[in-house]
Amino acid sequence: MPGAHYVNHPWRNRDAEYKPAQLATARRCGFHIPPTLLTNDVSAAQDFVREHGAVVYKPLRSTHYADPAGRALTVWVEEVDAAELHAGVAQTMHLFQKRVPSVADLRVPAVGDDIFTVRIEGSPSLDWRRHYDVLSYSLIDTPAHLAQSVRRYLDAFGLVFGAFDFGVEADGRIWLYECNPSGQFAWFPEPITGRIVTALADRLQHAGEHRAR
Repeated sequence: MPGAHYVNHPWRNRDAEYKPAQLATARRCGFHIPPTLLTNDVSAAQDFVREHGAVVYKPLRSTHYADPAGRALTVWVEEVDAAELHAGVAQTMHLFQKRVPSVADLRVPAVGDDIFTVRIEGSPSLDWRRHYDVLSYSLIDTPAHLAQSVRRYLDAFGLVFGAFDFGVEADGRIWLYECNPSGQFAWFPEPITGRIVTALADRLQHAGEHRAR
């Protein structure tokens, strides 16, 4: 709609959901990216797993999967065993990534210049999305270099909102996994969720001012 203020525009979301474009853009914006392989070659995938040890698989973009009854299915992040890679890999492009030996995770919802860094701890498995109720959440200060890269990334894709996911190593190094332009945040305890909602409401209420900046 001409003149409408989107959070985010559907076309911007579409462009930003594609993982290869995400990762290439993220590197240019200054993020640390785990070693990554895009391939449909079985041998290349097996060699990558053998080289890096712990490797995970990820979909190339956000896709809605359902079982025969229509129930929504989720692709969980899990480690890949080289012995389990077979000819099916050749059917389409796959994204493999070295697993980060993280001691904590970060989810960073960003609304324009308002950036909220939430440290997540306590996950008993690789994918913390399976364990919302047992996790601990703390709102922390966003490192300056991270905030700068987040803003560059949003600008590069023309996004107003994005939910960034990171892994934190024991030495403090922060690795970007992905940015979901429609990422969730409302399960965070208060006041975290309230602050993000307020930032979104302010963005919508003062759309003209933000466009003029």
